[in-house]
Amino acid sequence: MSNLPILPTISTTFIVLSAITVAIGWAQIKQRKIEKHRKTMTLAGIFAIIFFVIYASRTIFIGNTSFGGPDDIKIYYTLFLIFHITLATIGAVLGIISLYTGYKNKLERHRKLGPITSVTWFFTGITGVAVYLLLYVFYKGGETTSVIKAILGT
Repeated sequence: MSNLPILPTISTTFIVLSAITVAIGWAQIKQRKIEKHRKTMTLAGIFAIIFFVIYASRTIFIGNTSFGGPDDIKIYYTLFLIFHITLATIGAVLGIISLYTGYKNKLERHRKLGPITSVTWFFTGITGVAVYLLLYVFYKGGETTSVIKAILGT
């Protein structure tokens, strides 16, 4: 456990916190606790933003870690990673739209979009944790190269 990389561990923790707070917010709205729901979903969005800032900063300045597991499962990891990235992108866009429609009291659209957004975000969180486990827990991570180094060739 002591060999886990700090930034990926912290960023993964924030995406898990985001998914947990989405689940809490969903329960709150089912109980008609509208103001608590609004605050909880705002917190879920803040957790997601913190994740993204850490992830993007790490990607730009330190780099992404390549898969270090066996070559015979690398293709499956890569396909899973593409699925996760696609899901995360869709989830983020849906999250922004859901928060916007909630804040602007466009409640008909918000009520339709909210459950779809929440389920998408749950799967994003689950697949994100799986990517983290595959990169840093089950297998030793591969090479890490920053975007800046890749662009500048240093």
